[in-house]
Amino acid sequence: MSSVPPLPESTSSAPDLIACDIFCAVIDNFGDIGVCWRLARQLASEHGWQVRVFVDDLHAFQRLCPSLALDLARQTIAGIVVEHWHEPTHAGDTLDVADVVIEAFACELPPVYVAAMAQRERTPVWLNLEYLSAEDWVADFHLRPSPHPRYPLTKTFFFPGLGPGTGGVLKEQQLDAARASFEASPAAREAWWLNSIGHAPPPATATVVSLFAYENPAVDSLLQQWCDSARPIVLLVPEGRISGAIARFFGLPGFAAGATAERGSLRAHALAFTEQANYDALLWASDINFVRGEDSFVRAQWAAQPFVWHIYPQADDAHLPKLDAALAHYTRTLPADARDAFGRFWHAWNGAGQPDWSEFQRHYPALKRRAAEWADELAQVGDLAGNLALFAKTQLK
Repeated sequence: MSSVPPLPESTSSAPDLIACDIFCAVIDNFGDIGVCWRLARQLASEHGWQVRVFVDDLHAFQRLCPSLALDLARQTIAGIVVEHWHEPTHAGDTLDVADVVIEAFACELPPVYVAAMAQRERTPVWLNLEYLSAEDWVADFHLRPSPHPRYPLTKTFFFPGLGPGTGGVLKEQQLDAARASFEASPAAREAWWLNSIGHAPPPATATVVSLFAYENPAVDSLLQQWCDSARPIVLLVPEGRISGAIARFFGLPGFAAGATAERGSLRAHALAFTEQANYDALLWASDINFVRGEDSFVRAQWAAQPFVWHIYPQADDAHLPKLDAALAHYTRTLPADARDAFGRFWHAWNGAGQPDWSEFQRHYPALKRRAAEWADELAQVGDLAGNLALFAKTQLK
Protein backbone atom coordinates (compact mmCIF):
# COMPACT_ATOMS: atom_id res chain seq x y z
CA MET A 1 0.00 0.00 0.00
CA SER A 2 1.15 3.50 -0.73
CA SER A 3 -0.15 7.00 -0.85
CA VAL A 4 -0.98 8.37 -4.25
CA PRO A 5 -1.61 11.85 -5.59
CA PRO A 6 -5.21 12.97 -6.07
CA LEU A 7 -7.04 11.99 -9.21
CA PRO A 8 -6.47 14.86 -11.63
CA GLU A 9 -9.38 15.82 -13.83
CA SER A 10 -7.01 16.09 -16.77
CA THR A 11 -6.57 12.29 -16.84
CA SER A 12 -10.15 11.92 -18.00
CA SER A 13 -9.34 13.65 -21.26
CA ALA A 14 -7.70 10.45 -22.48
CA PRO A 15 -10.45 8.63 -24.37
CA ASP A 16 -9.59 5.21 -22.96
CA LEU A 17 -8.96 6.23 -19.35
CA ILE A 18 -12.10 6.69 -17.28
CA ALA A 19 -11.92 7.88 -13.67
CA CYS A 20 -14.60 6.52 -11.36
CA ASP A 21 -15.55 7.36 -7.78
CA ILE A 22 -17.65 4.89 -5.77
CA PHE A 23 -19.26 6.11 -2.52
CA CYS A 24 -20.26 3.41 -0.03
CA ALA A 25 -21.86 3.73 3.42
CA VAL A 26 -21.67 0.40 5.26
CA ILE A 27 -25.09 -0.47 6.66
CA ASP A 28 -25.43 -4.26 6.50
CA ASN A 29 -22.09 -5.38 7.95
CA PHE A 30 -20.32 -6.51 4.79
CA GLY A 31 -22.94 -6.56 2.04
CA ASP A 32 -22.60 -2.95 0.93
CA ILE A 33 -18.82 -2.78 0.86
CA GLY A 34 -18.69 -6.34 -0.46
CA VAL A 35 -20.57 -5.37 -3.60
CA CYS A 36 -18.71 -2.08 -3.99
CA TRP A 37 -15.28 -3.68 -3.60
CA ARG A 38 -16.06 -6.38 -6.15
CA LEU A 39 -17.33 -3.75 -8.57
CA ALA A 40 -14.29 -1.54 -8.02
CA ARG A 41 -11.85 -4.39 -8.64
CA GLN A 42 -13.65 -5.49 -11.75
CA LEU A 43 -13.89 -1.98 -13.25
CA ALA A 44 -10.17 -1.52 -12.62
CA SER A 45 -8.87 -4.92 -13.73
CA GLU A 46 -11.22 -5.74 -16.60
CA HIS A 47 -12.11 -2.30 -17.94
CA GLY A 48 -8.98 -0.33 -17.13
CA TRP A 49 -10.80 2.35 -15.14
CA GLN A 50 -9.05 4.50 -12.56
CA VAL A 51 -11.16 3.77 -9.49
CA ARG A 52 -11.44 5.42 -6.09
CA VAL A 53 -13.64 4.03 -3.31
CA PHE A 54 -15.01 6.19 -0.49
CA VAL A 55 -16.06 3.99 2.45
CA ASP A 56 -17.12 5.04 5.94
CA ASP A 57 -16.34 1.81 7.87
CA LEU A 58 -12.79 0.56 7.44
CA HIS A 59 -13.20 -2.12 10.09
CA ALA A 60 -15.94 -3.90 8.11
CA PHE A 61 -13.93 -3.41 4.93
CA GLN A 62 -10.81 -4.93 6.47
CA ARG A 63 -12.61 -8.23 7.13
CA LEU A 64 -13.01 -8.59 3.36
CA CYS A 65 -9.64 -7.07 2.50
CA PRO A 66 -7.06 -7.88 5.20
CA SER A 67 -4.35 -5.73 3.59
CA LEU A 68 -6.38 -2.58 4.32
CA ALA A 69 -4.77 -0.29 6.93
CA LEU A 70 -7.20 1.13 9.48
CA ASP A 71 -5.11 4.21 10.30
CA LEU A 72 -4.75 5.67 6.81
CA ALA A 73 -7.12 8.27 5.43
CA ARG A 74 -6.01 7.40 1.92
CA GLN A 75 -4.31 4.29 0.56
CA THR A 76 -3.99 2.24 -2.60
CA ILE A 77 -4.87 -1.46 -2.80
CA ALA A 78 -4.62 -3.43 -6.04
CA GLY A 79 -4.39 -0.17 -7.94
CA ILE A 80 -7.59 1.21 -6.37
CA VAL A 81 -7.53 4.33 -4.20
CA VAL A 82 -9.42 3.91 -0.93
CA GLU A 83 -10.54 7.00 1.00
CA HIS A 84 -11.85 6.81 4.57
CA TRP A 85 -15.11 8.69 4.07
CA HIS A 86 -16.37 10.81 6.94
CA GLU A 87 -19.89 11.40 5.71
CA PRO A 88 -21.92 13.47 5.07
CA THR A 89 -19.67 16.42 4.24
CA HIS A 90 -16.30 14.81 3.60
CA ALA A 91 -15.23 14.37 -0.03
CA GLY A 92 -11.61 13.31 0.28
CA ASP A 93 -8.43 15.13 1.13
CA THR A 94 -8.59 16.86 -2.24
CA LEU A 95 -11.84 17.55 -4.07
CA ASP A 96 -11.60 15.82 -7.45
CA VAL A 97 -14.66 14.81 -9.43
CA ALA A 98 -14.45 11.67 -11.55
CA ASP A 99 -15.93 10.94 -14.97
CA VAL A 100 -18.28 8.34 -13.48
CA VAL A 101 -19.70 8.80 -9.99
CA ILE A 102 -21.44 5.84 -8.35
CA GLU A 103 -23.65 6.51 -5.35
CA ALA A 104 -24.04 3.03 -3.93
CA PHE A 105 -27.37 2.10 -2.38
CA ALA A 106 -28.66 5.67 -2.06
CA CYS A 107 -25.92 6.65 0.39
CA GLU A 108 -26.12 10.36 -0.64
CA LEU A 109 -23.09 12.17 -1.97
CA PRO A 110 -21.44 14.99 -0.01
CA PRO A 111 -23.12 18.29 -1.00
CA VAL A 112 -19.74 19.85 -1.80
CA TYR A 113 -19.01 17.00 -4.20
CA VAL A 114 -22.37 17.39 -5.98
CA ALA A 115 -21.75 21.14 -6.33
CA ALA A 116 -18.35 20.41 -7.84
CA MET A 117 -19.95 17.95 -10.25
CA ALA A 118 -22.16 20.73 -11.55
CA GLN A 119 -19.13 22.97 -12.14
CA ARG A 120 -17.13 20.34 -13.99
CA GLU A 121 -16.49 21.10 -17.66
CA ARG A 122 -17.14 17.50 -18.65
CA THR A 123 -20.42 16.49 -17.02
CA PRO A 124 -19.91 13.29 -15.05
CA VAL A 125 -22.11 10.23 -15.39
CA TRP A 126 -23.91 9.95 -12.08
CA LEU A 127 -25.29 6.51 -11.20
CA ASN A 128 -27.30 5.41 -8.20
CA LEU A 129 -26.41 1.72 -7.82
CA GLU A 130 -29.44 0.12 -6.19
CA TYR A 131 -29.85 -3.07 -4.20
CA LEU A 132 -30.40 -6.29 -6.10
CA SER A 133 -33.99 -7.39 -6.61
CA ALA A 134 -35.57 -10.03 -8.83
CA GLU A 135 -38.95 -8.27 -8.89
CA ASP A 136 -40.49 -7.50 -12.29
CA TRP A 137 -40.66 -3.73 -11.72
CA VAL A 138 -36.85 -3.52 -11.67
CA ALA A 139 -36.61 -3.70 -15.47
CA ASP A 140 -38.99 -0.72 -15.76
CA PHE A 141 -36.92 1.47 -13.43
CA HIS A 142 -33.47 0.38 -14.57
CA LEU A 143 -31.66 3.31 -16.26
CA ARG A 144 -34.47 5.74 -15.37
CA PRO A 145 -33.10 9.30 -15.14
CA SER A 146 -33.66 11.63 -12.18
CA PRO A 147 -32.82 15.32 -12.83
CA HIS A 148 -31.31 17.22 -9.91
CA PRO A 149 -33.69 19.91 -8.55
CA ARG A 150 -31.04 22.66 -8.54
CA TYR A 151 -28.04 21.67 -10.66
CA PRO A 152 -27.82 20.76 -14.35
CA LEU A 153 -27.13 17.14 -13.40
CA THR A 154 -29.00 13.91 -13.96
CA LYS A 155 -28.71 10.85 -11.78
CA THR A 156 -29.50 7.51 -13.40
CA PHE A 157 -30.81 4.57 -11.41
CA PHE A 158 -28.86 1.39 -12.09
CA PHE A 159 -30.62 -1.75 -10.87
CA PRO A 160 -28.95 -5.12 -10.51
CA GLY A 161 -31.35 -7.92 -11.37
CA LEU A 162 -31.82 -11.53 -12.39
CA GLY A 163 -33.75 -10.99 -15.60
CA PRO A 164 -33.51 -9.26 -19.00
CA GLY A 165 -33.66 -5.49 -18.99
CA THR A 166 -31.77 -5.13 -15.71
CA GLY A 167 -28.13 -4.46 -14.88
CA GLY A 168 -27.42 -8.13 -14.11
CA VAL A 169 -25.11 -9.13 -11.25
CA LEU A 170 -21.36 -9.06 -10.73
CA LYS A 171 -19.30 -11.78 -12.36
CA GLU A 172 -15.59 -11.69 -13.14
CA GLN A 173 -14.52 -12.84 -16.58
CA GLN A 174 -12.35 -15.67 -15.26
CA LEU A 175 -14.83 -16.99 -12.67
CA ASP A 176 -16.23 -19.91 -14.68
CA ALA A 177 -12.74 -21.08 -15.66
CA ALA A 178 -11.57 -20.89 -12.03
CA ARG A 179 -14.54 -22.95 -10.84
CA ALA A 180 -14.08 -25.54 -13.60
CA SER A 181 -10.40 -25.86 -12.75
CA PHE A 182 -11.16 -26.36 -9.04
CA GLU A 183 -13.85 -28.95 -9.72
CA ALA A 184 -11.63 -30.87 -12.16
CA SER A 185 -8.63 -31.05 -9.85
CA PRO A 186 -8.67 -33.49 -6.90
CA ALA A 187 -5.34 -32.01 -5.84
CA ALA A 188 -6.76 -28.49 -5.71
CA ARG A 189 -9.76 -29.63 -3.70
CA GLU A 190 -7.60 -31.61 -1.28
CA ALA A 191 -5.29 -28.63 -0.83
CA TRP A 192 -8.28 -26.41 -0.07
CA TRP A 193 -9.57 -28.82 2.59
CA LEU A 194 -6.18 -29.18 4.22
CA ASN A 195 -5.51 -25.42 4.23
CA SER A 196 -9.01 -24.27 5.21
CA ILE A 197 -10.33 -27.07 7.40
CA GLY A 198 -7.21 -28.95 8.47
CA HIS A 199 -8.58 -32.23 7.19
CA ALA A 200 -8.62 -34.17 3.95
CA PRO A 201 -11.88 -33.97 1.97
CA PRO A 202 -14.71 -36.04 3.48
CA PRO A 203 -15.85 -39.26 1.79
CA ALA A 204 -18.23 -39.04 -1.15
CA THR A 205 -21.03 -40.37 1.08
CA ALA A 206 -21.00 -37.14 3.12
CA THR A 207 -23.02 -34.05 2.26
CA VAL A 208 -20.96 -30.88 2.65
CA VAL A 209 -22.94 -27.79 3.67
CA SER A 210 -21.67 -24.22 4.02
CA LEU A 211 -23.66 -22.04 6.42
CA PHE A 212 -23.51 -18.25 6.23
CA ALA A 213 -26.63 -16.65 7.71
CA TYR A 214 -28.10 -14.01 9.93
CA GLU A 215 -29.43 -15.04 13.34
CA ASN A 216 -32.12 -17.59 12.55
CA PRO A 217 -34.63 -19.33 14.86
CA ALA A 218 -34.87 -22.26 12.41
CA VAL A 219 -31.23 -23.23 12.85
CA ASP A 220 -31.76 -25.49 15.88
CA SER A 221 -34.31 -27.60 14.05
CA LEU A 222 -32.04 -27.93 11.05
CA LEU A 223 -29.00 -28.82 13.15
CA GLN A 224 -30.99 -31.56 14.90
CA GLN A 225 -32.14 -32.95 11.56
CA TRP A 226 -28.53 -33.06 10.41
CA CYS A 227 -27.58 -34.91 13.60
CA ASP A 228 -30.29 -37.48 12.82
CA SER A 229 -29.44 -37.75 9.12
CA ALA A 230 -28.88 -41.18 7.57
CA ARG A 231 -25.89 -39.73 5.71
CA PRO A 232 -22.99 -37.88 7.35
CA ILE A 233 -23.21 -34.09 7.20
CA VAL A 234 -20.07 -31.93 7.19
CA LEU A 235 -20.99 -28.37 8.13
CA LEU A 236 -18.64 -25.48 7.32
CA VAL A 237 -19.47 -22.27 9.21
CA PRO A 238 -17.59 -19.01 8.55
CA GLU A 239 -17.44 -16.91 11.73
CA GLY A 240 -20.39 -14.55 11.85
CA ARG A 241 -23.80 -13.85 13.26
CA ILE A 242 -24.89 -17.50 13.25
CA SER A 243 -21.86 -18.69 15.25
CA GLY A 244 -23.49 -18.13 18.63
CA ALA A 245 -26.40 -20.41 17.76
CA ILE A 246 -24.02 -23.16 16.66
CA ALA A 247 -22.12 -22.87 19.93
CA ARG A 248 -25.32 -23.05 22.00
CA PHE A 249 -26.54 -26.12 20.12
CA PHE A 250 -23.35 -28.01 20.91
CA GLY A 251 -23.14 -26.64 24.46
CA LEU A 252 -19.91 -24.75 23.76
CA PRO A 253 -18.83 -21.32 25.05
CA GLY A 254 -18.14 -20.22 21.48
CA PHE A 255 -17.61 -21.42 17.94
CA ALA A 256 -14.64 -19.45 16.65
CA ALA A 257 -12.37 -20.28 13.74
CA GLY A 258 -10.70 -23.67 14.18
CA ALA A 259 -13.37 -25.08 16.48
CA THR A 260 -15.01 -28.41 15.68
CA ALA A 261 -18.03 -30.13 17.16
CA GLU A 262 -19.71 -33.44 16.51
CA ARG A 263 -23.06 -34.99 17.37
CA GLY A 264 -24.71 -37.92 15.65
CA SER A 265 -24.20 -37.67 11.89
CA LEU A 266 -23.19 -34.01 12.07
CA ARG A 267 -19.62 -32.76 12.21
CA ALA A 268 -19.26 -28.95 12.23
CA HIS A 269 -16.15 -26.88 11.52
CA ALA A 270 -15.80 -23.16 12.25
CA LEU A 271 -13.90 -21.23 9.59
CA ALA A 272 -12.26 -17.84 9.81
CA PHE A 273 -14.19 -15.09 8.08
CA THR A 274 -12.59 -15.20 4.67
CA GLU A 275 -11.65 -12.50 2.21
CA GLN A 276 -13.67 -12.44 -0.99
CA ALA A 277 -11.07 -14.21 -3.12
CA ASN A 278 -11.34 -17.34 -0.95
CA TYR A 279 -15.11 -17.43 -0.42
CA ASP A 280 -15.87 -18.84 -3.86
CA ALA A 281 -13.77 -21.94 -3.15
CA LEU A 282 -15.88 -22.61 -0.04
CA LEU A 283 -19.00 -22.56 -2.22
CA TRP A 284 -17.39 -24.82 -4.83
CA ALA A 285 -16.29 -27.30 -2.16
CA SER A 286 -19.82 -27.61 -0.74
CA ASP A 287 -22.79 -29.59 -2.00
CA ILE A 288 -25.31 -27.07 -0.63
CA ASN A 289 -24.69 -23.46 0.30
CA PHE A 290 -26.65 -21.38 2.79
CA VAL A 291 -26.03 -17.71 1.99
CA ARG A 292 -27.33 -14.36 3.13
CA GLY A 293 -27.82 -10.78 1.93
CA GLU A 294 -26.70 -9.84 -1.57
CA ASP A 295 -23.03 -10.58 -2.21
CA SER A 296 -22.96 -14.23 -1.10
CA PHE A 297 -26.38 -14.75 -2.73
CA VAL A 298 -24.87 -13.82 -6.08
CA ARG A 299 -21.74 -15.91 -5.56
CA ALA A 300 -23.86 -18.96 -4.72
CA GLN A 301 -25.63 -18.67 -8.06
CA TRP A 302 -22.33 -18.65 -9.96
CA ALA A 303 -21.16 -21.66 -7.91
CA ALA A 304 -23.82 -23.73 -9.71
CA GLN A 305 -24.72 -25.68 -6.57
CA PRO A 306 -28.11 -25.82 -4.84
CA PHE A 307 -28.37 -23.01 -2.30
CA VAL A 308 -30.67 -21.55 0.33
CA TRP A 309 -30.99 -17.78 0.68
CA HIS A 310 -31.47 -15.95 3.97
CA ILE A 311 -32.70 -12.62 2.66
CA TYR A 312 -32.06 -9.49 4.72
CA PRO A 313 -35.21 -9.15 6.88
CA GLN A 314 -37.19 -5.92 6.64
CA ALA A 315 -40.03 -4.41 8.64
CA ASP A 316 -43.57 -5.59 7.83
CA ASP A 317 -42.12 -8.53 5.86
CA ALA A 318 -41.25 -6.24 2.97
CA HIS A 319 -38.51 -8.68 2.03
CA LEU A 320 -40.84 -11.60 1.27
CA PRO A 321 -41.98 -10.39 -2.19
CA LYS A 322 -38.29 -10.14 -3.10
CA LEU A 323 -37.74 -13.69 -1.88
CA ASP A 324 -40.69 -14.94 -3.93
CA ALA A 325 -39.49 -13.09 -7.02
CA ALA A 326 -36.09 -14.76 -6.79
CA LEU A 327 -37.77 -18.13 -6.32
CA ALA A 328 -39.94 -17.56 -9.39
CA HIS A 329 -36.88 -16.94 -11.55
CA TYR A 330 -34.76 -19.71 -10.11
CA THR A 331 -37.36 -22.50 -9.95
CA ARG A 332 -39.10 -21.71 -13.24
CA THR A 333 -38.16 -24.98 -14.97
CA LEU A 334 -38.13 -27.31 -11.97
CA PRO A 335 -40.70 -30.13 -11.75
CA ALA A 336 -43.66 -29.05 -9.64
CA ASP A 337 -42.83 -31.25 -6.66
CA ALA A 338 -39.21 -30.10 -6.54
CA ARG A 339 -40.25 -26.47 -7.03
CA ASP A 340 -42.72 -26.67 -4.14
CA ALA A 341 -40.24 -28.39 -1.82
CA PHE A 342 -37.54 -25.87 -2.64
CA GLY A 343 -39.91 -22.94 -2.03
CA ARG A 344 -41.11 -24.38 1.28
CA PHE A 345 -37.55 -24.80 2.48
CA TRP A 346 -36.58 -21.23 1.54
CA HIS A 347 -39.67 -19.85 3.28
CA ALA A 348 -39.02 -21.95 6.39
CA TRP A 349 -35.44 -20.69 6.53
CA ASN A 350 -36.84 -17.15 6.32
CA GLY A 351 -39.28 -17.56 9.21
CA ALA A 352 -42.33 -19.43 7.89
CA GLY A 353 -42.36 -22.87 9.49
CA GLN A 354 -39.65 -25.46 10.05
CA PRO A 355 -37.23 -26.56 7.30
CA ASP A 356 -37.66 -30.16 6.14
CA TRP A 357 -34.17 -31.44 5.32
CA SER A 358 -35.23 -34.91 4.17
CA GLU A 359 -37.67 -33.43 1.65
CA PHE A 360 -35.00 -31.06 0.38
CA GLN A 361 -32.53 -33.91 0.02
CA ARG A 362 -34.99 -36.06 -1.96
CA HIS A 363 -35.00 -33.44 -4.69
CA TYR A 364 -31.27 -32.81 -4.67
CA PRO A 365 -30.58 -34.31 -8.15
CA ALA A 366 -33.16 -32.02 -9.76
CA LEU A 367 -31.89 -29.04 -7.77
CA LYS A 368 -28.32 -29.80 -8.80
CA ARG A 369 -29.28 -29.83 -12.50
CA ARG A 370 -31.25 -26.62 -12.13
CA ALA A 371 -28.34 -24.88 -10.39
CA ALA A 372 -26.12 -25.44 -13.42
CA GLU A 373 -28.85 -24.42 -15.87
CA TRP A 374 -29.60 -21.27 -13.90
CA ALA A 375 -25.97 -20.14 -13.90
CA ASP A 376 -26.05 -20.32 -17.70
CA GLU A 377 -29.36 -18.43 -17.88
CA LEU A 378 -28.17 -15.70 -15.54
CA ALA A 379 -25.03 -15.20 -17.61
CA GLN A 380 -27.21 -14.22 -20.58
CA VAL A 381 -28.22 -11.02 -18.76
CA GLY A 382 -24.60 -9.88 -18.81
CA ASP A 383 -22.43 -9.03 -15.82
CA LEU A 384 -23.14 -5.87 -13.86
CA ALA A 385 -19.71 -4.30 -14.21
CA GLY A 386 -19.70 -4.81 -17.95
CA ASN A 387 -23.24 -3.49 -18.35
CA LEU A 388 -22.44 -0.48 -16.19
CA ALA A 389 -19.21 0.29 -18.06
CA LEU A 390 -20.94 0.05 -21.42
CA PHE A 391 -23.74 2.40 -20.36
CA ALA A 392 -21.32 4.92 -18.86
CA LYS A 393 -19.28 5.07 -22.04
CA THR A 394 -22.38 5.84 -24.09
CA GLN A 395 -23.17 8.75 -21.76
CA LEU A 396 -19.74 10.37 -21.53
CA LYS A 397 -19.50 13.36 -23.80
